[in-house]
Amino acid sequence: MRKYLIFTDSSADLPQEIREELDVRCLSLSVRFEGESSEYRNNEISPDAFYQKMRGGGVGRTAAVNKESFASAFSEAIDEGYDVLYIGFSSALSGTYAAATVAAEELREGRPEARIITVDSLCASLGLGLLVYLTARKRKEGATLDEAAEMTRKICGSVCHWFTVDDLVYLKRGGRISAASAAIGNLLSIKPILHMDDGGHLVSVGKARGRQASVMALANKFAELASSEGSPEVFISHADCYSDAERLAEILKTRHGVNVSLISDVGPVIGAHSGPGTLALFFIGRKR
Repeated sequence: MRKYLIFTDSSADLPQEIREELDVRCLSLSVRFEGESSEYRNNEISPDAFYQKMRGGGVGRTAAVNKESFASAFSEAIDEGYDVLYIGFSSALSGTYAAATVAAEELREGRPEARIITVDSLCASLGLGLLVYLTARKRKEGATLDEAAEMTRKICGSVCHWFTVDDLVYLKRGGRISAASAAIGNLLSIKPILHMDDGGHLVSVGKARGRQASVMALANKFAELASSEGSPEVFISHADCYSDAERLAEILKTRHGVNVSLISDVGPVIGAHSGPGTLALFFIGRKR
């Protein structure tokens, strides 16, 4: 069986130590703040520093991984004797996946011996991270490139993403809600409940009154949608609100008997759009 490498991108928010343990390679989207010339890759600014700048009024703008970066990374893997499986950021949210597919198509033309499979995860943040984690584990169990890609495509529509944010001003800055809606929502302590739909779009599907209620709403979604036949891994990500992530994990454990597998940061690429105070829950469900 020919060896293959798994690639993803930094929108997955999968910690470096886990990527290294699983032998997953990662290309980084970039982010910069309006009015500043500096541009950061996802690992070039810490989450603490990034969210401090956002709280100070900074507006982050993100840029996709370009075709040339993918071509270089994929070509290097091929030179090392590997095939390639790339699992990428939802095409509904970024041009990153499109850039990867173009790079793959061009490489196949020039290097017919190369096998490069790209999968549009329709996922983001640790939802993509969870999908990559499960695929890498499948490879470790002996799955071929085709078997791993088939599994990834099969389960990506079952990766549940449930989010809430603490301050609506960041959604307003990103153009997702109006200034009036943000002002009224914050005044009334309204916290939106969002999720990733089947098309890979982030959509608002509900509201909770107060932070505690919004955290409970995420736990309730787990109770409603989690599949007993799916993977038991449950991931939580947070944007500079670790205590809320711990609280959500404790609710899942005491009420539903679930041990959360990973609590990690929402990285700058995702956090630029949702802001500090974002809290998200990821698991395999009967449906999204």
